[in-house]
Formats: sequence, structure tokens, C-alpha cells
Amino acid sequence: MQEAAAPSAQTSAAARLKKPQRKAVPRDTGRQRKPNAATDVQRERILAAASTLFAQQGYANTTIAQIAQVLGATKPFVYYYFHDKQELFETLSWAPTVACFSVLDGVGNDGRSAAEQVQQALGDLVRATIAHYPCAFFPYKEPQVYSAKYLAASKRVANRFYDQLCPLLEQARAEGDLQFEDTKITALAACSLPGFLYTWYRPDGRLPPEDLAQLLTGLAMRVLGLQQER
Repeated sequence: MQEAAAPSAQTSAAARLKKPQRKAVPRDTGRQRKPNAATDVQRERILAAASTLFAQQGYANTTIAQIAQVLGATKPFVYYYFHDKQELFETLSWAPTVACFSVLDGVGNDGRSAAEQVQQALGDLVRATIAHYPCAFFPYKEPQVYSAKYLAASKRVANRFYDQLCPLLEQARAEGDLQFEDTKITALAACSLPGFLYTWYRPDGRLPPEDLAQLLTGLAMRVLGLQQER
């Protein structure tokens, strides 16, 4: 096993993007009041089982009883760590959301052109989507599941990303490397490519993840009007 790398500026910034919290659990309810290191292992077991079932049969067809059965446990065991099925689904969805929309964190004056930074960010967006399979696909497959509070939080994360991306696009256009008209529409169009992965991506597919990431990045850069291959 490789030694864990020290947290990067990107990781630290991403860590500040907090998933919306539910109301605190009162005392004497038989439920965990706050996650802690001692119980993280059990939470991860539950999340792994839930992730598989949600991916295989969808949110509506997955029950807490089924998740407990996979774990060889009881429903109260699951409810001790999570309020309900929706909290499980939102918890699984949050990490991919932050990973995908934090790819521009830490980007600065590193000597690369704006177009090169955009290309790197789009590639990392695709890579993050693939790396978080299948949970990264949940928001695209079942957007109706999420609470209003969760949707508002995820929208803030997405808006933050586009607030970073759009000035870079305009800088790259000013430098003559990209050619497009409406900045926001172009950004949304380019970034929508990984959003359609849920309809056809398979981990055992024809292309390895990195080859697929490079292919989709090239297509996204064409949407942005790349004037020459980098």
C-alpha cells in the first residue's frame, strides 16, 4: 500500500466545502450523535453496501433492510449511523461533487497559459467523475432524490467552480488560444461531456480510464474552440 500523500492546497480547499448538515441528534435516542474516528469504519461499511445497491437497482428499489442484510446486520444498526436512506444517498453523492468541482482549486501563476490550465481542469473533471464511479453518476440518474438543502449546497459548489472557470476561458480567448461566443454557455457545454458518462460508461469498457479521460478532454477542448492541439 502506498503511503498517503500530504494534503494539497486543492484537498484543503475541498475539505472546506461542507455537506449540508441535518439537525443534531438528541441524547438518549439510540443513534450516533456525531461521527467519530472510532465509528468511521462502520459508516464506511454501510456506505459501501448502499453504494452497490443504489447503483444496481436504483434508489426507490433499495431499502434499509436490504442494506442491513448485505452487512449481515439489522436495520437499527444502519439507523444508528444514518438518519435515513436519503442521508445515505446524499453522503455518497457529496464527495464526488466536491472532487469534480474542486479541480480548479490551487490553480495560479504556475507558468502555464490559461488554455493549458483549462485543459488540465477539464481532464481532472473527467478523471474525478470516473474515479468516483458509481456515486458520481447518482445526481444525473436520480436528481429527484435530493433534499432542497442538499441541492442548494451542491449548486453553491458548482457555481464556485464556474466562477473560477469562466475568467480562465475569457483569458484564453483573449490570448488567442480559444474561440467561442457566450462564455457561460460554452463552459456548461464543455463540462456537460462527463455528465453523460452515466449513460454508457462501464469500468470494464474498451478504454482504460486515462485514455478515456484524454479522449473526452480533447472533445471538450474542441467545444471551447481550441485553436491548436496542445
